[in-house]
Amino acid sequence: MYSKLVTFTLGGVLALGCAAAQAQDSAPPPAPDQSQQARGHGRMDPDTQLQHMTQQLDLTADQQSQIKPLLVERQQKLEALRADQSTSQDDRRAKARTISQETHSKIEAILTDQQKQKFAAMQEHMRHGGSPNPGPPPTPDGAATPPSGGAQPQL
Repeated sequence: MYSKLVTFTLGGVLALGCAAAQAQDSAPPPAPDQSQQARGHGRMDPDTQLQHMTQQLDLTADQQSQIKPLLVERQQKLEALRADQSTSQDDRRAKARTISQETHSKIEAILTDQQKQKFAAMQEHMRHGGSPNPGPPPTPDGAATPPSGGAQPQL
C-alpha cells in the first residue's frame, strides 16, 4: 500500500513538472518595454529616438521629417543583421558599427553647427555607458555645466 502511494505521488509530481515545462515553452516572450529598449545600443524604436533627439537638440519639424527615415532604415538594417546567423559575431559587429556610422554621418549633415556639437556630446556620453537622457549638455569649452544651487565645494 505504501509503495503504491509513493509511486502515485511521484507520478503526479512528474506530470506537473512536465506540464509546467511545456507551458513555459509555449508562452510567447513578453514584449520589451521602453526601459528594456533603451538599454541596448540602437534598441530604442525610431519614434522614441526621434523624440529624444528632438528634446536634446531642439530639432525643427523639417529636420525631424528628414531624420526619422534614417532611424527607421538603421533599425531595419540592424534587425536584419541580428537575424543573420550565417556570419560570425565579429563580422556582424563590424557591419553594425558601419551602419551606425553611416546613419550618424547622414544625421550630422542635417544638423546645424550648434546641434552637431550637442549631438557629438550625446554620442560620447552614450559611448561611456551613460543613460539616453544625460541632462544639461557640456559648455562649448567642454566643461560640464555645474548643477544649479551654488558653487562646487573646493577639495
